[in-house]
Amino acid sequence: MGGMSAQEPSAQPAEPQQNNQPADHKPVQINMQDLLEAVQSLGKKTVQQQDEAAAKAAQYDEAILDSSAIEPTDSEGNPIPVTIPIVLAPNITVVYTTRLGGASTDEWAHFNLGGKSGDVPDHVRANRDALANELHAKLSLINQVHSGDAIDIDERFEPNRSFGFDASGTQEAAPVDDVESVDGTVQIIEGDAQVSTQTGIALGVFAADCLPVLLADPVSGVIAAAHCGRKGLMEGVIGSTVEMMKAKGADPAHILATLGPAICGDCYETGDEIADAFDAKFPGTFTLTRFGGPGIDINKAALMALEQAGVSASHIYSSQPRVNAATQYLAQDAELEQLCREDNEGDPQLDERIKHIRHSMCTLENPLWFSHRRAQLAHKVHEGRMLALIVRH
Repeated sequence: MGGMSAQEPSAQPAEPQQNNQPADHKPVQINMQDLLEAVQSLGKKTVQQQDEAAAKAAQYDEAILDSSAIEPTDSEGNPIPVTIPIVLAPNITVVYTTRLGGASTDEWAHFNLGGKSGDVPDHVRANRDALANELHAKLSLINQVHSGDAIDIDERFEPNRSFGFDASGTQEAAPVDDVESVDGTVQIIEGDAQVSTQTGIALGVFAADCLPVLLADPVSGVIAAAHCGRKGLMEGVIGSTVEMMKAKGADPAHILATLGPAICGDCYETGDEIADAFDAKFPGTFTLTRFGGPGIDINKAALMALEQAGVSASHIYSSQPRVNAATQYLAQDAELEQLCREDNEGDPQLDERIKHIRHSMCTLENPLWFSHRRAQLAHKVHEGRMLALIVRH
């Protein structure tokens, strides 16, 4: 058990070469072609090149820290989270949290960041504090409701917790049905995307099967994080996010994006009616799952929505190579092995479990991620939540 830090040089890809840039180079002077070449030098591949990139994922092994090589807590006893950082552009980092390295126990083990599923409030707070310390940034969290609404967080952000700004309706006491009645000071902002131009604020999206989409215009400095579940995609959350980015100065021609961990089309079984309706909105997203029933591919739908919003396919980069490398590197991790046993999957050896992962970004297949569907299959009552974040420094 241990951690990977978004700030540790060995835990993220090498910085792009800056030798050809003048000393007085400023972000507003970024040349998009130079930027794209720099991003490619980090090892990112377009979605169309994803399979080729995945095959070469081993080259990133040295950039991923073995979680068993780091102490589980810091000098003050706080948990050290295991995170997977990805440099989307210079000074803009995407971070995926995993289940490893946190204070939560039982069905929320271990690095649960969701505050409304019944976990011990002190554990959730400790996990969030640890993440904010890891990122050297304040977290920004809102209450996701599977809508198409994007929030200009610059108009609302005001730190109200030690880890940053929490407007997600976190339960501060014993679980109750109405989170608004838990604490009179709880602030709730409903929406499914956040947009900001500020530095030092990590926009967070909770997930446990739904798709996080992280976006940035490095020229204007606008960043965004969108929660893209089936309903949110149907409601146009990606289009709303890009429109708000444009309102804050972003140019769709400059926007870069990456898709975070989510349940894949082979695993997301929905039934005929839902799959047909979704396919009518996003043609070609109907799937026949490995369980034998009809399903949907929300990743493919998100790519279609990004294109419709004006984001070029050549500006959408795959997170899969880094996630592949992290997954393989953690194949002997004792904490992950324990979690797999608790997932009630027949007690397989962890390395064998890892070998059978077909899609490392799939939350159901990869035990690194929290998954609502996996929890259901394991007959669990509760499940934790990861965060996908984007921060500009």
